[in-house]
Amino acid sequence: MLLENHFPEDVRVRQEAYKLVEYGYQVTVLAQLSEKGQARKELVNGVTVYRIPLLEIFAKSAPANSLPGKIYRKLLSTIGYLAEYAYFTSACFVYSCYILFKEGFDAIHLHNPPNTPFVVGAFFRLLGKKFVFDHHDLAPELYLSRVGRREGGLVYRALMLEEKLCLRSANLVISTNESYQQIAIQRGGKYPENVFVVRNGPDLSRAMFQPVPPDPQLQAMGKKILVYLGVMGPQDGVDYLVRALKELRDTLGRNDFYCLIIGKGESVAGLKQLAAELGLNDSLRFTGFVPTADLVRYLSSADICLDPNPSSPLNDVSTWVKVLEYMAFAKPVVSFDLKETRTSAGKAALYVEPNNELAYAKAIAALMDDPARREAMGRFGRERLEKQLSWAHVSRNLIIAYDRLFGHPERITTPGLEHDL
Repeated sequence: MLLENHFPEDVRVRQEAYKLVEYGYQVTVLAQLSEKGQARKELVNGVTVYRIPLLEIFAKSAPANSLPGKIYRKLLSTIGYLAEYAYFTSACFVYSCYILFKEGFDAIHLHNPPNTPFVVGAFFRLLGKKFVFDHHDLAPELYLSRVGRREGGLVYRALMLEEKLCLRSANLVISTNESYQQIAIQRGGKYPENVFVVRNGPDLSRAMFQPVPPDPQLQAMGKKILVYLGVMGPQDGVDYLVRALKELRDTLGRNDFYCLIIGKGESVAGLKQLAAELGLNDSLRFTGFVPTADLVRYLSSADICLDPNPSSPLNDVSTWVKVLEYMAFAKPVVSFDLKETRTSAGKAALYVEPNNELAYAKAIAALMDDPARREAMGRFGRERLEKQLSWAHVSRNLIIAYDRLFGHPERITTPGLEHDL
C-alpha cells in the first residue's frame, strides 16, 4: 500500500490493512515518517510498515493580506506540492523495488491523494503485478473547490487527464461511495465489475466509539454544547459554521450555546481571526488536536454535532467521516443538504439549504429547543451504523474485491449493504 500520510494514524488505510491481514493477506505499507519519532520500519498488528522521511519545502496557504502576498504564497504552495509529490512518488518507486527484491509482492495498492504514484502501480503492472487504486479524493473537484470555481481551466484539464490515466491503469478501483464509483466508470472508463464501493465506516468495536460521561466543565456551563470535529481547510466550511454561530447569537438572540471546534488544518489561523472579528471568542473554542480520551469525552458531551461542508464540486459527491463518527456517538447532526451526506446520515441529520448560514443557525436553534428530537435522531444514527454502515458491514466489499482480483474462492457471499441505503 502506498500512502502519503501517517500509518497507523490514517483510519481508512489502517482499517483496510488490518482487514486484509485478518483474511490472510500479507500487507506492507509505505507511509510518511511522522514527527513522533516513529521507527523507519516496524510490524504493526501484522502489517509491515516502511516509513519515508517527510519532505516539506514551503508551508502551504499561510495567511497573507495583500494581493502580492497572496500570489507569492500561492506560488510557494504550488511549488511545494509539486516537489513533495514528485519526491514521494520517486521514493515509492525506490522502496517498492527494494521490497520486490527483498520480500516480493503481488499487488500495488495506491491510496490517493496524490494521484502521481499511479506511475509506480502502472510500472509494476507491466511486470505482471496487480494495481489497485483506492479513490479517496477527486483531484479535479478539489482544485475547483479550493479556487472557488465550478468550471475548469488548464489545471483542471491536467488533473482530469491524470485521474483518467490513474483509473485506466488500475486493475481494480475502490471507491468510497456510489458517486465516486460512477466517476470511475464514466470518466475512467472502468467496467462496473472492476469498481467496488468500500465506504468509510467506524469500527464500533473500538473503545473510542463507546460514549463516556460528559465533561464536567462543559456540563457546568449549563449551555447546549455544539461540536465540530475534523480537518479545517478552505473546502471544509468551518468559516460557514463560524458565521452561522454569529447568526445564532445576533439574529436569533441565542447565548445559551458553547461550541468546540476540534481538529487542525491550514485554515485554523484565519478561522480564529474570523471568530475574533465577529466577537465569538466567548462562545467557542478551537481545541486543536486532542488526545483520544479528550475527543471521546467532548463528543459524549455534545448536544448537537455540526457538519458545515458547503456545496462545492467536491463536497457535493463526497462522504464525510465525521458525520459517521457523530452517528457513532448517537448525536444529531446539522448539515447542508448534500447528496452523499443525506445518503450516509438519513434521518440522523437535519438538512438545510446549502451554504445558507442563517438557515444553518435556525436548524441549530430548532434542535437546541427539542431534546426529544435530538434523542430520536441520535438513536437512528447509531442504529444505522450498527445495522448497515459500520466497518464490519462495509468492509465486506474489500475482501470480495481482493478475492476476485486474485481468483480466490469468495469467502464472503453477502456484499456490503450500500445498495440498501
